[in-house]
Amino acid sequence: MGGRERVSPRRYVRLRAEAWGFALGSLCFAVGALPWYAESIGAVGTATTFFVGSLLFTMAGGIQLLLSGRRPPRPGATAGDLYDWWAAAVQSLGTVLFNVSTLAALLAAIRHPDALGIGWRSDAWGSVAFLVSGSLALAAARRRHELWHLQARTPEAAWLNMVGSVAFGASAVGAYVVPTTDTFVSLFWANLGTFLGALCFLGAALLVRPAATAERVVA
Repeated sequence: MGGRERVSPRRYVRLRAEAWGFALGSLCFAVGALPWYAESIGAVGTATTFFVGSLLFTMAGGIQLLLSGRRPPRPGATAGDLYDWWAAAVQSLGTVLFNVSTLAALLAAIRHPDALGIGWRSDAWGSVAFLVSGSLALAAARRRHELWHLQARTPEAAWLNMVGSVAFGASAVGAYVVPTTDTFVSLFWANLGTFLGALCFLGAALLVRPAATAERVVA
């Protein structure tokens, strides 16, 4: 058990509530990246979808950062605790950066809904933060015995989050506007990267939901 403490089922559900926030936020990003959805609901509706998804990510990330055992680095902390805390902290920073970029896209869509190129694209700095967080989460998953709960970081969920972060990074590259041509590097990858990344985050969130990771007590 290492430094882990057993938690009651009720408290465990509260502690793992972030899973549903990440799941719902991921659905928003996945749906928002679908071209037919954007065409049917319009620029403002699509931008609102992304903004709501980013808020859900931030809420879930905040809960995750406050989970038992995820306290700021301190003397005597295990390597697993340190990786775990920094993974959650950097991810929370990334979600705030996505808040900023999705809000900016929403305001731009409200002002000029028919302007060419209006719409949210994956934020480069937010994507970098997710990549760093994914790497730290993988390190924490390798030291699960030191975490607050054995299933706090699972290898499967950590790898899905990492793949999703890479996909978001590809989306950010595709969304880069070339100054000389005033066009995207690849609008196809900008949308596909967001969609695939969101699906990976959704899968990871479902893997760490309370029903999937609660301790089974054998009588």
